[in-house]
Amino acid sequence: MNHFASLSPEPLDVVVVGEALIDIVHTPQGETEYPGGSPANVAYGLGRLDVKAGLLTAVGRDARGESIATHLASAGVVVLPGSQSLTKTATATAEIAADGSAEYSFDIEWSLGRATLPYAPKILHTGSIATFLEPGASSVRNLLEQAQGGCMVTYDPNIRADLLGSHGEALRIFEELVPLAGVVKLSDDDAFWLYPRKSLEETARHILGLGAGLAVVTRGAEGSLMATPHTQLIVPAVASVVADTIGAGDSYMSALILGLLLRGSQGLAPTVLERIGQTASMAAAITVGRRGANPPTHRELLAGMAR
Repeated sequence: MNHFASLSPEPLDVVVVGEALIDIVHTPQGETEYPGGSPANVAYGLGRLDVKAGLLTAVGRDARGESIATHLASAGVVVLPGSQSLTKTATATAEIAADGSAEYSFDIEWSLGRATLPYAPKILHTGSIATFLEPGASSVRNLLEQAQGGCMVTYDPNIRADLLGSHGEALRIFEELVPLAGVVKLSDDDAFWLYPRKSLEETARHILGLGAGLAVVTRGAEGSLMATPHTQLIVPAVASVVADTIGAGDSYMSALILGLLLRGSQGLAPTVLERIGQTASMAAAITVGRRGANPPTHRELLAGMAR
């Protein structure tokens, strides 16, 4: 079955723009392939959380591209028209250490051509390699500019230093995109790579100063920092036995977006931020407890929160 959309689907709650690839995972037990890529993982995580989501990406007309589309469709995610545009689907090779952490190397091309949004979703999400690697990065920026005033934009830089060129160039790109996003989420590793002389709290304040309305910094087992121009709070992590960390940050991002969709009329009040942060932390904890980028379903997430 062909899972690539040929027509614009009905309006979606969230459109994710960014790379989809195959993770080739090396462990002491052998080699396994999983569909991956941070934006694709976020879209898949949203689908598992029963959010109507679509992905605008670039994959090849090959078996790996079909595997990615089938994987996304299994969660109800629509792969948007124009996404089957490459000659070869990208790969990321992950070496898993004894503590479950992952080191990546990439074989990737990123190009979107003249990408447009068929309509304004409630939230447009982007991030990772797609916002830094040309020629596609310019297309992503154009889409963010198109979305201004029409929907909320969320952004996770998900730094992959080996693909970014100089630190100065990557920082420039990041700081040009932040004003186009209402919500910016990054890991502590991302924050320290971008701003090695700043504390996490200082980095959050700096991102808010660039124009974001919410800055979120995840800190692994130490929880997450959530900051608005009026509030700064720490949400504790949820304890979990770690199988590996693949997709944990993306699961957090999916649940963060779900929280933003469901927050109602209270805006970003401290109680709302705490609830969103707790839900996102639970999603990440469930994901690290099992192999690969395997985010929770909505039912699993609700059960975890109930416990």
